[in-house]
Amino acid sequence: MNSWGEAGIPFLFIIDFELNKPLIFKLDEIDKNKILYSINGFTNSGTKTKIHKQITLAKHPEKFEDYLVKLNRIQEEIAIGNSYLLNLTCSTPIELNLTLMEVFLMSNSRYRIWFDDEFVCFSPEIFVTIRDGIIRSYPMKGTIDATIKDAEKIILNDYKEKAEHNTIVDLIRNDLSLVSSGVRVERFRYPEIIETNEKRLLQVSSEICGDLDKNYLSHLGDIFYSLLPAGSVSGAPKRKTTEIIAATEGSDRGYYTGVAGIFDGQYLDSFVLIRFIEKSDAGLIYRSGGGITSLSDPLSEYKEMIDKIYVPIV
Repeated sequence: MNSWGEAGIPFLFIIDFELNKPLIFKLDEIDKNKILYSINGFTNSGTKTKIHKQITLAKHPEKFEDYLVKLNRIQEEIAIGNSYLLNLTCSTPIELNLTLMEVFLMSNSRYRIWFDDEFVCFSPEIFVTIRDGIIRSYPMKGTIDATIKDAEKIILNDYKEKAEHNTIVDLIRNDLSLVSSGVRVERFRYPEIIETNEKRLLQVSSEICGDLDKNYLSHLGDIFYSLLPAGSVSGAPKRKTTEIIAATEGSDRGYYTGVAGIFDGQYLDSFVLIRFIEKSDAGLIYRSGGGITSLSDPLSEYKEMIDKIYVPIV
C-alpha cells in the first residue's frame, strides 16, 4: 500500500480483523471470476441485477441462554474496568435461496464485495476516506427498526445509545490523531435509513476528520495499520477489548469486521466488512453483532443481533 500509493498505482485491498492475511491487488490485474466489487460507485461488475423471485431467508440464531452467557462474561469484564465498550458478534446459520454472487449482484448497498464464492459483504459503514489530504471516518453505532413510531427520536434520545456512540466517537478521534492533525467532529449522530428484504432500519453515524501530512500517499499502509481494527467493531480500550473478544467468541473473525477498499491512484475509499455472509462446510453463515456496555439490556442486544441478519434487496 505504501509503495503503490506513492507510485499512484490503483489497487483493491481486503484486510482481516486479526491482521493475519491482508490481501492487495492491482485493479488492472483483478480476475472478475474471483473478485467482484462495487465501492461507492466504483465497480468491476456492471449494473445491479434486478430480482424476479421472492427471497426466502431463514435464520437459526443461537439460543438466548447461550448468548446471555457471553454477554454476562463481557459485562463482568466491563465491571472490573478491562473494557467499557465491546462489540460482541455471533455466527448464525441461515438458509437463503440466493447464491453469494446473486446477493452481491442484487444488493442495494453503497459498499459490496464478493470474494471467490467464499463470502459476500454488503456494508452500510464507511471506514475511512482519504481525499486531498483529509482523512474522514464515519463510525456507525445505534440501530432501530425504522417502522417504530418516533424511531429516530427514540434512538437519538436513548441514554445507552448516546453513551455508546460517544465512546466510539472518542475512540475514533484518538485513532485519527495517531495519523493526522486537527482532528474534529464535523457531524455528530446523524441518522440514515437502510432498506432490507424484511424491514427498514435506522442507523446512527458520525463524521470525524483530520489533516494528513503532505506525503500521506507514501504511507497509506502505515495509516491503516495504525487505525485497525476498526473501533466500531472492536471497542475500547482496543488492545484489551480485542483480547476479550477472542476469548469470548472462541474463533477468529477472519475477514468479517475487517476492512476493504479501493485506491484509484489519487483517492481512497474504504468500508467495514459488516453485513457479511460466508460459506462453511455446514452451509451459509451470517455474521452479526452489536456494541455491549454496562447499560446493555441483554434481550435488546440479542434482538438487534438478529435484526442485522438481512439482505438489502427490495
